[in-house]
Amino acid sequence: MRRRVRTVAGQVFVLQVSVVLLVVVAAVVALVLQSRHDSTQEARHRSLAVAATFARSPGLVDALHGTDPTAALQGRAEAAREASGVDFVVVMSPKGIRWTHPNPEHIGRRFMGTIEPAEHGRTVVETFTGTLGPSVRAVVPVTDERGTVVGLVAAGITVERVGDVVDRQLPLVIGAAVAALALATAGTALVSRRLRRQTHGLDPGEMTRMYEHHDAVLHSVREGVLIVDGDGRLVLANDEARRLLDLPPDAEGRRVAELGLAPYSAALLVSGRATTDEVHVAGDRLLSVSHRPTDRHGGPPGSVATLRDTTELQQLSDSVDLARKRLKTLYDASVRIGTGLDVARTAEELAAYAVRRVADYVTVDLSDAVLHGEEPEERAALRRTAVCGVRDDAPLFPLGKLIDFVPTTPQGWSYDNGTAAIEPDLAAYGGWQSQDPGKAREIVAFGIHSMIAVPLRARGVVLGVASFWRSQKPDPFDDEDLSLAEELVARAAVSIDNARRYTREHTMAVTLQRSLLPRVLPQQSALDVAYRYLPAQSGVGGDWFDVIPLPGARVALVVGDVVGHGLHAAATMGRLRTAVHNFSALDMPPDELLSHLDELIARIDREDAEQEGSAKAVTGATCLYAIYDPVSRRCTMARAGHLPPALVHPDGKVEFVDLPSGPPLGLGGLPFETAEFELPEGSSLVLYTDGLVEKRDRDIDEGLELLRASLAEPDAAASAGAVGTAHSAGAAESAEPVGRDPEETCQAVLGELLPDRPGDDVALIVARTRALPAERIAQWQVASDPAEVAAMRAAVAGTLAGWGLAELAFTTGLILSELITNAIRHAAGPIRVRLLYDRTLICEVSDAGSTSPHLRYAATTDEGGRGLFLVSQYAERWGTRYTPEGKIIWAEQPLPGAKHAYA
Repeated sequence: MRRRVRTVAGQVFVLQVSVVLLVVVAAVVALVLQSRHDSTQEARHRSLAVAATFARSPGLVDALHGTDPTAALQGRAEAAREASGVDFVVVMSPKGIRWTHPNPEHIGRRFMGTIEPAEHGRTVVETFTGTLGPSVRAVVPVTDERGTVVGLVAAGITVERVGDVVDRQLPLVIGAAVAALALATAGTALVSRRLRRQTHGLDPGEMTRMYEHHDAVLHSVREGVLIVDGDGRLVLANDEARRLLDLPPDAEGRRVAELGLAPYSAALLVSGRATTDEVHVAGDRLLSVSHRPTDRHGGPPGSVATLRDTTELQQLSDSVDLARKRLKTLYDASVRIGTGLDVARTAEELAAYAVRRVADYVTVDLSDAVLHGEEPEERAALRRTAVCGVRDDAPLFPLGKLIDFVPTTPQGWSYDNGTAAIEPDLAAYGGWQSQDPGKAREIVAFGIHSMIAVPLRARGVVLGVASFWRSQKPDPFDDEDLSLAEELVARAAVSIDNARRYTREHTMAVTLQRSLLPRVLPQQSALDVAYRYLPAQSGVGGDWFDVIPLPGARVALVVGDVVGHGLHAAATMGRLRTAVHNFSALDMPPDELLSHLDELIARIDREDAEQEGSAKAVTGATCLYAIYDPVSRRCTMARAGHLPPALVHPDGKVEFVDLPSGPPLGLGGLPFETAEFELPEGSSLVLYTDGLVEKRDRDIDEGLELLRASLAEPDAAASAGAVGTAHSAGAAESAEPVGRDPEETCQAVLGELLPDRPGDDVALIVARTRALPAERIAQWQVASDPAEVAAMRAAVAGTLAGWGLAELAFTTGLILSELITNAIRHAAGPIRVRLLYDRTLICEVSDAGSTSPHLRYAATTDEGGRGLFLVSQYAERWGTRYTPEGKIIWAEQPLPGAKHAYA
């Protein structure tokens, strides 16, 4: 029968066609890449040339110094853009404020590209991806005759507009590729026909030589070969198979069942079952049999078997069993020892496993430093960490005892030298009793007669010593027992060291995380706050929260989540929390604060990419920032990729705040939106991270509905293992609201949504709103006349007397006199004065101006300049915050005694 050959010619055909295709693809890719590179370079040159030409155009500097640069330059910029064919020509201030733009709505906004080098007189050319696709923009500084940068000119163009080389050349390349492929196919067909003719078959001489060679090999090998056909008859048996099985001379052609083989072996040869190195007995021989059917891949029916004489293994059967038991012991040890990352537990698992398998009693002694996750100290005393045995009354040192082994004991020798020691006969008192002679006599009297001490050594460091004691078996420990004990302890030592390292890293991570999260909430009266923070089952994460008092009795609530777990996430969380505190001190609105956080995350990404040599960003975060004002009961908030907060109304109704969703922090360049709404007094604002509502087996929408139900149910069961909880320190009750307080709400929510330890970090804040009573608010409008200052001081003194704060009238009048006078002299009206009686006495003076006063030290000859210095001396804090209508200068004074607005 002729065998259908899958020829080499076919492989050659496929190979040649593949090479041609690869060459064509490489040419196309090279052309496209070169075209894109040329297009990008042309775009860079054109945008830079347009920007530089326009920046040096006559009259540009005069227009920039003019009163209305937009009116003077908008037309010129648009004319230059149309003439040059670029997408935009933008003139801006040195700080990046646009004076011209193709879209007039963008005039007055900040330029989105990189301008820092241009602010210092250098040209910037960068590639970016805009709404029109990949683009190039150039920023050129505009300087006056003194070299001072008075403005910036930016020009940009999309790469697509300057390059179409690929579109013109692709048809030519494709045509060449088709022609090359056709030529390759024709050539390969000729080669294939030639190869098929040359390799069609072998001549008789070659077949004879091949048969003789195969026959010589078959009968020369020291391995028996049997071939059985589909009818169970022996087709072929080589010389070695005849010798091993004692086959008769006429065995070939007879049925296997008639050859006198062992029934099990005969059944295997006709079964068609595949097996490898199966042991069979043939007389006094032990044979290793491998058997395979021959019809699996289109061959004839039957099977082939190979036989190897393994009689010598019978002599080693006892050693094999012993080695097998030993391997099983070590395998089971690897499964049962080191199941957790706890040092003491791993030592206990080692002791418990070794009892009855290696010894009757096992003790494990570790350095105290190891138990605490640190590197062991040199020649330190060891603490007994685990004791296990067949009886509980053995006279060994008890659990927890600190033992300083002397060098003459096996334990001391092992600990000092890092090698195992064996004491085969304890009754001989060969020096091991010097640790405690009385205890040694008790041990021998108890029946313990032999001991092995093995150091727990991992990564070149000795962590402690494991001791094995024998009492019930009369034979002493031998070298085989010592070897098994060493291997067992070596595996356990690695697990103990891993647990030690985990303990150290976990302690460091937890310490870092606790130091970064708030420990005590600050004093404030606007909100009654309770919180919970639950870490994940393993490691630390990047969830955080904060409560930040702001000027004017306002309070900021923050909750955020850094992507990932571990020290990197915790450290990034700490940086974000610090940044939020710093930005809050500047009294930024929520959307502006999130924009600054977005820039911070982008900078962290760049720093990480530079350190790791990769351009891939590794950091991301979400955040929600809310500001509550107890005077107006208005709440302003914005979010960056975070889940919306829940609002619980005083009547128990629950809704999720319809808050615009901004992008997560770190994407860069996208704006954030702010929402402002009024909160009734006694309503609760609930902020949380996704670990509360999102689980692997639960959709986030289902989690949000569970959260809504737990907040709406007034009698929900309060059960949750919380890590931290606190009311706002010192916050006294006003009118007692109906329903659960924030503390009970936290317990109910966690009890409903997190019955077990969470797989992700969970941060939860429940803040019940308060309102500053109207009788604790006083405000006046002041005319822009210095004569009004005296009347204002009198009115303020009367108000303070009515509040029982008459002793603050002098200092308050002094502070307000300076602030009102500054507003009259240096700002525009209207001027308003407001007093708030909260935890401090807050004085606010607002005007329509945008400049804020600065503290300075007046010289002895100066007639003025000391007012703000006096304000800073009498006020506990003072500062400026900006509003859409102007600014507010505020100052806080501590109240006498313990008085405050809710006392």
